[in-house]
Amino acid sequence: MLESAGADVAFLVARVLFGGVLAFMGLNHFMDTEGMTGYAEFKGLPAPKVSVLLSGGLLVFGGISIAAGILPTIGAGAIAVFLVVSAVTMHDFWNVEGEDVQNEMTGFLKNLYGAAGALVFLALASAPWPYAVNVGL
Repeated sequence: MLESAGADVAFLVARVLFGGVLAFMGLNHFMDTEGMTGYAEFKGLPAPKVSVLLSGGLLVFGGISIAAGILPTIGAGAIAVFLVVSAVTMHDFWNVEGEDVQNEMTGFLKNLYGAAGALVFLALASAPWPYAVNVGL
């Protein structure tokens, strides 16, 4: 896919870092289900506990998908959509006041740049990835 061994290794490191962080975030949904459910309920999500568990599963799947190169089109696409939706629904800084504005804006922006990263992996998903399982659609 890339033109040098150094670029191949850099792409692998990027996949592992990006996917690993996402998978870890997903595991947090399972390790702190009650806390995250309370926050999801506060934000008005329907079926907050189910939403937390499903989003945790999506993050774990998407993270592993990108890190390992297993169904990267589905994994990266799902992560991009999830992060944009999550940015708008969970980090609506325009609807909060006081000290919470900065925290929600930071969460919103982190989700957007995470979605941008996922879109880069999605754009590259049709090519074979170096040092990857390379199982795709």
